[in-house]
Amino acid sequence: MRIIDTLVKISEWLWGLPLLIILVGGGLFLTFRLGFFQFRYLPHILKHTFGSMFKKSEGEGTVSAFQAATTALASSIGGSSIVGVPVAIALGGPGSIFWMWVTALVGCATKFTEIVLGIKYRKKGVDGEYVGGAMYYLKSSPIPILATIFAFMLMIEIAPSISTQTLTFIQNCENLGLNKYISLAALLVVVCLVIFGGIKKIASFTEKLVPLMAMLYIVGGLIVIFYNFREIPGAFLSIFKNAFTPTAALGGFAGASLSEGIRNGIARGCYSNEAGMGTATTAHSSASVEIPAQQGIWAVFEIFSNTMIVCTVTALVVLVSGAWIKVSPQMAATMPAYAFQTVLGKTIGGGFVSIALLMFVLSTIIVIIFFGEKQAEFLFGHKFSIIMRFIYIGFIILGLLLNLEQLYSLLDLMLAFVVIPNMIGIILMSNEAVELKNEYFYNPKFYPGKK
Repeated sequence: MRIIDTLVKISEWLWGLPLLIILVGGGLFLTFRLGFFQFRYLPHILKHTFGSMFKKSEGEGTVSAFQAATTALASSIGGSSIVGVPVAIALGGPGSIFWMWVTALVGCATKFTEIVLGIKYRKKGVDGEYVGGAMYYLKSSPIPILATIFAFMLMIEIAPSISTQTLTFIQNCENLGLNKYISLAALLVVVCLVIFGGIKKIASFTEKLVPLMAMLYIVGGLIVIFYNFREIPGAFLSIFKNAFTPTAALGGFAGASLSEGIRNGIARGCYSNEAGMGTATTAHSSASVEIPAQQGIWAVFEIFSNTMIVCTVTALVVLVSGAWIKVSPQMAATMPAYAFQTVLGKTIGGGFVSIALLMFVLSTIIVIIFFGEKQAEFLFGHKFSIIMRFIYIGFIILGLLLNLEQLYSLLDLMLAFVVIPNMIGIILMSNEAVELKNEYFYNPKFYPGKK
């Protein structure tokens, strides 16, 4: 236990000032270098992402631009959107949501940089499909060893991340009175059916599942929020007030310092939108596009959809219902279910969240297993990536044995060593990102507004 406590303390320190500087500071630097493109070109970006979801992609690639985006979004809009948010509030108070938003806004530039570099440096794998990711562009950075560090740490980090998603699902199933072993078996069967089909099967699955699960969850969340409409102003006030002040103990909430609010907001924000992690590039590198920035603009789409919409809905659901002060931090994963039950009843409300979580967890586990396999393939070859697939499946089962709060702290520690090499690399390669951005926005073919 002493070793775990020490690791937790190291994790808490890293996700304080060091990661604040690296993620938010790095995101601000890239935002400046890219000319604040996420704000200047927002109407165009939304038109060519939200407005072109089902348009056929042109150019070389394995899957469509939309399929690549939904595959990437499946990992970020997954359990983190429903569970990561209440965990952030349970451990850091309502103010953590403000820091999650900040991380998202500057993260648009970070994620754009990752995606365009991922497309530029992608390669064809042994099966003829395009493969890429942060490890490929980091290998071409001024510090090539960053690629090995990144790939190894992400390959390891994904294992307990899978257990976290499983634990989240099991807790909510038990909350409904469902047998945890039967629930686990069902999860295993569906995951295995999809992941053994490769990227095309995964992309086809997420293309249908992600929009559906997001819309259903948003509609259900809005019902809970507007049912408690009198609490909405107070919820926003607590978010902005506690972003800069400690949160006092209230009900079952033990209180949180300012540093805990910042740390949890940034960490959960990073999990939520994956900006700075470099993981989304693995999915985006399969997209059929003519030039990298065509796919890069989907970074804004993902962050807007996930953090600014889905995560905000979850935060308001938890705050306006009072779930954050009535449910213990150890059971933070059940806060959204509790909130839905207060409005829709235990059967309908709890069932709705559990079904939503099933879809979220399914999509997340399926995609991050794919991400982990690609790190293993980059490091040790294709055969080893198949071995890792079975190891990852084993970590689904291990999800029954772990503590959520400790698990998130250990995940934060490993994630820090994924984020740091990636952020160093993309900052050093920012000139290339600027060139790739200009290739798009200075070309009338892609950006008609340019004369």
